[in-house]
Amino acid sequence: MEDSDYESVLCVKPEVHVYRIPPRATNRGYRAADWQLDQPSWSGRLRITAKGQMAYIKLEDKTSGELFAQASVEQFPSIAVESVTDSSRYFVIRIEDGSGRRAFIGIGFADRGDAFDFNVALQDHFKWVKQQCEFAKQAQNPTPGPQLDLSFKEGQTIKLNIANMKKKEGVAGNAKSRMSGSMGMTLLPPPPGGKASAQLPPTEEHLPVGVAQAQPGLVPSADAGLPWPQLNSTTAATADVWGDFAKAAGSTSGQAQQNSNWVQF
Repeated sequence: MEDSDYESVLCVKPEVHVYRIPPRATNRGYRAADWQLDQPSWSGRLRITAKGQMAYIKLEDKTSGELFAQASVEQFPSIAVESVTDSSRYFVIRIEDGSGRRAFIGIGFADRGDAFDFNVALQDHFKWVKQQCEFAKQAQNPTPGPQLDLSFKEGQTIKLNIANMKKKEGVAGNAKSRMSGSMGMTLLPPPPGGKASAQLPPTEEHLPVGVAQAQPGLVPSADAGLPWPQLNSTTAATADVWGDFAKAAGSTSGQAQQNSNWVQF
């Protein structure tokens, strides 16, 4: 079954009025002011359907849905549907029965929005019909689009500035070398004063005679991490300090025997 066998509904308006219209005297168009707008001939429901490329305007009873009149529309705008010249809410449609008889009647909407929807529904349908016809023509006669030609024409050349490329590469190389040089870490030599903490404490051979005699059983204990006084033979001040220490050691020998693990300075 083809798609044209299906009937689709485009628009439904619950209230529409039908008027008897006088014959058109001139070619200027119909005027709604010439109708008896306060005395409509019929009132009911309007429904627009589509079947294939054809559109149908159906006037139906509000309650039973019985068909009152129908207008076949092959294209829009056309003689089948015309707008009046003095209002946007009224139209003239051409109805026909099954025997081939035709007549023109006027229809009108109480709401201006309903009249707008009626007009737009017909416009959208026939715009779709026009697009379908164009697609069908293109399918029958396909026309290839313009092809992009990127080949060189005769005598056409291209110029490359290699000097700037080398210059950029040189700048990039210098930047990389500076970055690699800055990333490398160099260790400075330790300060001269730092070597003193790494030296071993002096033995009895290097201590003065008085200190060696005062502390015969001195063994490094938990406080052995304290810095030991270093003896410098070339400095007279250091020798004097150790001499005073030797004298003080002789006077406090009694305390040293009680607490042999501590040395008082």
